[in-house]
Amino acid sequence: MYNTDIIVIGGGIVGSSVAYGLARQHAKVLMLDEGDVAFRASRGNFGLVWVQGKGHGFSPYTRWTLQSARHWPALASELTERTGIDPYLQQPGGFVFFTNQADLDERQQLMRNVQASVEEKYDYTFMSPAEVRKYIPAIGPKVIGACYTPMDGHANPLKLLPALQQGARQLGVDYRYNNPVEHIDYESGSFIVTTRAGEKYAGKKVVLCAGLGNKRLGSLVGLHVPVEPNQGQVMIGERCAPFLSYPTMHVRQTNEGTIQIGDSLEDVGYDDTTRLSLQQGIARRAIDYFPALADMRIIRCWAALRIMSPDGMPIYQESSQMPGAYVVTCHSGITLAANHVFTIPDWILRGTSAQTIAPFSSQRFDTLTRAQS
Repeated sequence: MYNTDIIVIGGGIVGSSVAYGLARQHAKVLMLDEGDVAFRASRGNFGLVWVQGKGHGFSPYTRWTLQSARHWPALASELTERTGIDPYLQQPGGFVFFTNQADLDERQQLMRNVQASVEEKYDYTFMSPAEVRKYIPAIGPKVIGACYTPMDGHANPLKLLPALQQGARQLGVDYRYNNPVEHIDYESGSFIVTTRAGEKYAGKKVVLCAGLGNKRLGSLVGLHVPVEPNQGQVMIGERCAPFLSYPTMHVRQTNEGTIQIGDSLEDVGYDDTTRLSLQQGIARRAIDYFPALADMRIIRCWAALRIMSPDGMPIYQESSQMPGAYVVTCHSGITLAANHVFTIPDWILRGTSAQTIAPFSSQRFDTLTRAQS
């Protein structure tokens, strides 16, 4: 039987971040990846490194997101130097646009609440259309205002994922592709992980980073992981001359010059197919923000499934029934990548940062359920 220190289950952005972070601290790590048959949110997301509005009503998440955004430049620099793969991080700040007063008023209240909930510096500015045009001249006449935060940015997920995986392998991580996990047993203080092919792996610790798969896997090690899918659709427009130097919540121009559009949220179960009617709505909203996009050709589109907890926040927890089993799951794997590399491994290896991690336990959902009943 193959023996290792830690088995990381999941090879997407979250699993690769954690495996890379553990290997940086000289842990012997095996990473089991289901492969591209999985619902691969890592290749279907919007690529934002985003702080604005995060953690409304749950200030630990605001602080957690701020921390990761601050540490992202160090992560990008390290990955580029180690692997030669640049994740193309840019953090010029980010915009959210508004085309009606009600949404603008609601956002103003939300941002005031978030700012008041944290002790750290949390800058934001609401701008008139004239002020926005100083930064983004191409906005359309339907935009009545915008919220700008200097903390935000974006990266290229299609570069970040291979950079993390290659960096992990260079540090000694044994990366096994096309290895879906069928079962996890706990014997004499070790975890025995059995794959669908019947292969068995033993580890002193196991970390569940399998996205939507964590719900089933968690039940095998005494962890309650109430995650459900939420679909988002994305459209990619042809390459064009640079016109958008700032990421926005709905439209961004990638480092390659293509235009990425997407702002949908749908509860459709595990359906990851695209629908023309929804794409038409996404396109109309993008044209409201940038009328010049009306003439742009769409070259591809896709749907991907977010990993959503009941409150939308991450779940980090060690099993009390089977100590040494952990879950690390979230829907913001790009934004939180720096924390998953620099902080989560300390928690798994030595229990440090436990106070920072504690609010993200799934036990909070038990409290929520009792309060609702």
